[in-house]
Amino acid sequence: MRARRFLSLIATASLLLIVSGCAAPAEAPAPATPAPAATGPVVSFYGDSYTRGTGASATDKRWSTIISAERGWQEINRSENGLGFVNRRASMGPGLDDIPAQVIADDPDLVFVTMGLNDNFSYDRAADRIRETIDSDLERLREGVPDARIVVVEPFWYTADRPASVDVIAGWVEDAAARIGADHIAGASHWLDGHYADSPDSWMAGDGLHPNDTGYAYLAERMDAALGALDPPL
Repeated sequence: MRARRFLSLIATASLLLIVSGCAAPAEAPAPATPAPAATGPVVSFYGDSYTRGTGASATDKRWSTIISAERGWQEINRSENGLGFVNRRASMGPGLDDIPAQVIADDPDLVFVTMGLNDNFSYDRAADRIRETIDSDLERLREGVPDARIVVVEPFWYTADRPASVDVIAGWVEDAAARIGADHIAGASHWLDGHYADSPDSWMAGDGLHPNDTGYAYLAERMDAALGALDPPL
C-alpha cells in the first residue's frame, strides 16, 4: 500500500522565554489527523511554531497547509511552539517530548523536518547536544519510516540580527540530511529577509516573532518552488 501511495507522491534569556512560549491569540489548534477531504499521500510535519502556523489567522493560512492542499496531501502537523532539537524538548510533556515517535507512528509517505530555529537560544550551553540530537532524530526517522521520503529544510530565521549559530546549526542539519539520504532545502533562513518586524515592509504578526498571513503565503510560494526543484520534484 505504501508503494502505491508513494508513487502518487512522485507524479537568547527573555528572548528565549518569548520565542519558546510564543502563541498568537488568533492561532487555531493544529490538526492532529489528516484533513478528511484529502486523499493523497500522508505527510507528517515535524517543526516549530513556523510550521505550526503561529501568527497566522487560521491553520489554512500556514505554509504547510497551503502546499498540502495544493497537492492533495493528507497533512499531519506535529509542530509545536518553541520546540527545537534540544530547546523545550524535555518540558513539552508526555508524548510531545518525543515527536519523532509520533511521526513514525503516522506511517507517512513523506516527512518534513523544519527544526532548529529555537536551538539558537540554547546554543551557548548545549551546542554538542544540539548536534547529537539532530543526528539522532534524523537517523530515527530514517529507520522508523524507511520507505518514506524525508525533506529536511534549513531552519527558518526571524530577525535581521543573525547570530553565528544560525549558520552553524543549518550546516549540521544539512550534513545530517545528507547522511540519511534525505532531500535538503537550503536558504530558508533568508526567505523573510527584508520583511522582519522592524522592516518598513513587514510580513510579521503582531507579536513581532512570527509571520502573518502574507508571510506564510510567501513561505509557501518559496517552498513550492523549492519542492519543484528537487529530483524528483514534489
